[in-house]
Order: sequence, then C-alpha cells, then structure tokens
Amino acid sequence: MTLSTPSDGGIVLGLSCGQPGGSAELLLTAALAAAREGGMDARLIRLDDLEIAPGPNAGTADDTAWFWEQLIECDALIVAVPVLTRTIPGRLKLLADRILGPNADAAITTELLRLQASGVTPAVSFRVDERVLRPRVAGFIAVGGSLTPRWTTLALPLLHTLTFSMRIAVVDQVQFAGAGMPRSVVLDDSAMARATQLGRNVTGQVGARFEDAKYLADKPGLCPSCHLDVFVLRGQEAECATCGTSGELVVIDGAVTVRFPAGRARGSVTSMEELRDHFFEIQQTAARQGAQADEIARRAKIYEPSAFTVRPERSQ
Repeated sequence: MTLSTPSDGGIVLGLSCGQPGGSAELLLTAALAAAREGGMDARLIRLDDLEIAPGPNAGTADDTAWFWEQLIECDALIVAVPVLTRTIPGRLKLLADRILGPNADAAITTELLRLQASGVTPAVSFRVDERVLRPRVAGFIAVGGSLTPRWTTLALPLLHTLTFSMRIAVVDQVQFAGAGMPRSVVLDDSAMARATQLGRNVTGQVGARFEDAKYLADKPGLCPSCHLDVFVLRGQEAECATCGTSGELVVIDGAVTVRFPAGRARGSVTSMEELRDHFFEIQQTAARQGAQADEIARRAKIYEPSAFTVRPERSQ
C-alpha cells in the first residue's frame, strides 16, 4: 500500500493496541492510509511503545502526559484493538484511567472555567485544559479470532470509555471475527476494505461538532446514542450498558426490542446535559462530605487495613 504525502487537513491519531504488525494494526494502517489520502496528517502510536505507570506517583517511567498531548492535539482518533478475553487489552484501560475521567470531561471543564471566571472556588477541582472542548471525531476497530459473537461482546462498548467524557463523536465502529492466526485478517479483503472505509468516514467528519456528526457505520445498532446493542434490564426499562440511554422493553410483532420515547436519550453519558448533571452531583457530594471530614477520619480509623496487608518480597 502506498501512502500519499500528508497535508495540513488536520491530525488523525491512530492508536494500535495489538501486536506490532498484527491484524488490529494492519486494519488500522488501512484506515490511516485512507485518512492520509483524504489530506490528513495520519499518525500511528503503538500502545506497546508507551510506558504507563500504575499511578502518577509510582516513581517509574511514564508516557501518559506525552500521550495526552498527542490526543489533545488531534482532530480525529482511530483505535484498533485485538479482542482479549471478550474485551479490550488491560493496558488500554490503564491508559484511559490515567488520562481521562474528570480531567478530560467536557462538562467539568466548561463548568470549572465558568467558576474560575466568577471567582468561585469549587468544592473539588480537577485539571482544566480548554483544548478538551475542541470538536473531535473517532472510529473504533476491534478484531478477534472467534467466529461466535458471544466471545467479543464487551470490546466495542469499553472502547467508548475513551471518548465519552471528552464528547468525541464516534462516527464509525466495526468488529471483525475469524482472525485466528497473526496477521491473518489480510486474507479477508472485505475486512480490509471496511477498515479503509472507516478511515474515510472518520476523515470526512473532521471538524464536526458532536451534535452535528453523523454516524456512518453500516449497522446502526439499537441504541440511538452510541449505536450498540448491549443493554441492562430493570423490569420494563432497558438501559444501554455502554452509554446509559434508557428506553422501554417492548414486544412488536413477536420480536423483543427497545422503544425510546422522545427525550430519553438525555440519559446518555455522551450528552452534555448528563455530563453537566454529573458535575453538579460531584460538587454537591464533595461539599457535603467535606463538612464531615473529622467524622470520616474517626470512622475510617476503626478499619485500619495494615493488620491484613501482605506485600510481595522485592529483591534488593
């Protein structure tokens, strides 16, 4: 595959989370090639190349701040993962835990900037980086060896944990099966063509605001917000396990489905309304519990864990 010369059309960041040169990375390369042909500066980062410390004070080499800068400067994100034990690689979840969450939350960033401008001190604060609020789009690629979908159920839903807090609009996502041997996905011409199309779909929406981005995958999915099909049932209520959008479990012409009344999509964690509600919930909880700091310390002292703690012996 020949890659054309990148231009100043924007940055598409590809995160490869499998073996170097493996099936996930080959699919990602096809998507990035399409992005580059569309005039984008396409870049590939391998998760295996990153040192990810378990915490900010671990005292070991750590590339999470460097990766944050790559993410925050990009206009589009494409993540490709192998499916491991039905889900995504653990190191990817560790990376997400280190750099995302409240520090990358669009509503928290917006509200903290508002409080700063008003001279108000929040009950609990987080890092504020205005660049979080720039529009970005994303695409997801998952590939596994199994031919039965039950072995890959959790991969795409967990990939959404990389994007919802920043409100990066997921415009395409696809999951491939049957890649049982390393690099074997190249035997599937339709898979490589689909990954190429994903690159085009993502590139074509660069610059679109979250509300304006169009979902372009060939399978829309049941959930109207994240377009996936994994649901939690609570009586007659069906709540999307990926994003929280809720609807009513119904039977239509003998088939079980979910009906989404107007306005129920607001429950999605991808919505600014839900993210903003979550911000106020955090602040109110922190204020209430902050006033009980002495009582918290008194009660916690009763449950001293040192009597139960064991640690591995380290060589000197």
